[in-house]
Amino acid sequence: MSQQPVLLPYADPAFVADPFPLYRQLREDGPVRRAVIAGGLDAWLVTRYEDGLAALSDPRLSSDVRDASDPRLIEQLPAFERESMMSNMLRSDPPDHTRLRRLVSKAFTARRVAGLRPRVQEITDRLLDAVVPAGRAELVADFALPLPVTVISELLGVPMDDRYDFQRWTDAMLVRGERMADPVVVDEAWRQMHAYVTKHLEAKRARPGDDLMSALISAHDEEQRLNHDELIAMTFLLLVAGYVTTVNLIGGGIAALLAHPDQLALLRDRPQLLPDAVEEFLRYDGPVSPGIARFAREDVEIGGVTIPRGAMVLVASAIADRDPTRFRDPDRLDITRRDNSHLAFGHGIHYCLGAPLARLEGQIAIGTVLRRLPDLALAVPPAELSWRPGGLRGPVRLPVTFSPPGEATD
Repeated sequence: MSQQPVLLPYADPAFVADPFPLYRQLREDGPVRRAVIAGGLDAWLVTRYEDGLAALSDPRLSSDVRDASDPRLIEQLPAFERESMMSNMLRSDPPDHTRLRRLVSKAFTARRVAGLRPRVQEITDRLLDAVVPAGRAELVADFALPLPVTVISELLGVPMDDRYDFQRWTDAMLVRGERMADPVVVDEAWRQMHAYVTKHLEAKRARPGDDLMSALISAHDEEQRLNHDELIAMTFLLLVAGYVTTVNLIGGGIAALLAHPDQLALLRDRPQLLPDAVEEFLRYDGPVSPGIARFAREDVEIGGVTIPRGAMVLVASAIADRDPTRFRDPDRLDITRRDNSHLAFGHGIHYCLGAPLARLEGQIAIGTVLRRLPDLALAVPPAELSWRPGGLRGPVRLPVTFSPPGEATD
């Protein structure tokens, strides 16, 4: 296998819209492939399912970017993130990761999340009530974005009036692509988000409630299980991670159905398939692409390839989840697929804490759209859809038409 790095062509609209032909070629090239990813960074892509599954549980692969040997990985982080926002679960390993995750895990158990179902349905219906009479909508801005933002804001006790500000800052902080974003703009977004989180932590400290943010403050003030930077970083992580990927799951899932009319019709006829359908959306074209970053603490052999200490290892879940040695007919969207242990939520100790909530929101959102928006269709040719260029994957906009009440066709 050649170790000449392959460039992931984020400047190519065709690749951004459909990266899977190149992903397939990379997987066929071998189990580990050197690549140049977003921002010009070097990474070793783990492209096959079994290797990816093992890598996500390998303690020799760290989640802490400070274990990386390439100084650009730290240097390209916004200055304010380097200074104040490194102490979160995504970038920590045991024992700190174990302690931090334990503090919030009770809020995301399957039982707790199931109790949110009536409220998620209520928010979903309210958002659709606003667009149904028009017979057209932009389903990202009108629906897929505000739904998870509202849910996580209520869970944390954050005022909904501020959601547009933190969405704007998040967009600036998470931009990815062929070139890095303007560091001044990104750093300012981090500073504004930090100030925002700090302000609301102070407000919650003065008037605690029955919400997750109040519980985190108690863990800091009374139980001393969180230091100040960890409190800020945890709140930020829950606020941002609590909605960003779910937006892409909802938007991407609806886009996938519109591109596969047979699956759309099947799901309308058999709504009991919704749980399986959401798992298939996650496998087929999930919200993280190409995958999950780790950093080698020592030389590590994966798939017969030695990855040097300090290298970035990208467990390419988007590539591995179409591995034909694990999934039958992997390039076909099949909402009846049952054996579907995909890697979209990761694996091991860093398995996505919010997976039960994302699944619930995805099932309710997509199921309700199919029930309430008859004759759903794209309002533009499929080639005109724009997609997020790297790291996070999903449609930027999803303009659709449908039949208003009283005008639905058979």
